[in-house]
Amino acid sequence: MKIPKRIQPLVDEGLVDEVIRPLMSGKEADVFVVRCGGEVRCAKIYKEAEKRSFKQAVQYREGRKSRNSRRARAMEKGSKFGRNEQEQAWQNAEVDALFRLAYAGVRVPQPYGCFDGVLLMELITDEQGFVAPRLNDVTLTPDQALAHHKLVMKDVQRMLCAGLVHGDLSEFNVLLDSTGPVIIDLPQAVDAAANNNAKRMLERDVNNMTHYYGQFAPELLKTKYAKEMWALFESAKLNPESELTGKFKESTKAADVESVLAEIEAAFEEEQARKVRIREAVEG
Repeated sequence: MKIPKRIQPLVDEGLVDEVIRPLMSGKEADVFVVRCGGEVRCAKIYKEAEKRSFKQAVQYREGRKSRNSRRARAMEKGSKFGRNEQEQAWQNAEVDALFRLAYAGVRVPQPYGCFDGVLLMELITDEQGFVAPRLNDVTLTPDQALAHHKLVMKDVQRMLCAGLVHGDLSEFNVLLDSTGPVIIDLPQAVDAAANNNAKRMLERDVNNMTHYYGQFAPELLKTKYAKEMWALFESAKLNPESELTGKFKESTKAADVESVLAEIEAAFEEEQARKVRIREAVEG
């Protein structure tokens, strides 16, 4: 087939030997099956920002930090250079997340690098060597649903322990190979500690997967893995080996708003006093 324009530089550099066929076209990217030496992989071509349909990207970028202060300032100002840097950071986020999560034991495709907006990574296949189906295209037995749900919850747990939340997890971005579910599509992964939306996104991710598997195993619909995970994470008690139960008892204790406000006011006054001391020391 004709080589896509964005993949041509990778062919020229010898990173890709042949483009075999298109695999899929999504809201974020177009994916092609390619041959790299003796291996068949996939090449994910990210769409330009104005052509993507992924909504509310700002929520996902919150908490991401640039190591380069000039780039960070440019991204904040929204200059042309800043927008280009922001786009590059969005694209690199997936390969960074894939390396990080693979190291943490999460079942994700093996990444090989991102080159000018083209991500080369492992092609996930089924037992016959064909491209693995998406989860939404398969029918499961109750036992399979229970087993696979447990695997996905463990991967979400490992992901959270690695400091990330997928942010867009559903049956549409999980593949099913011969040994179980494989999580894909991670450019929007958020920093669990630095993003104020992380808790809400974790709950949405877990609920999406639970509702999907729950249609085959209804008993899963009563579980509360997201709340259990987040409570352990907030209290620094979550680790990859933590045994989750899916049970969580909501607190019935009313929030002490006055005490919280008093603590905030005290912290503010302490900060103001610190600034005064610094100013006096400088002037004196």
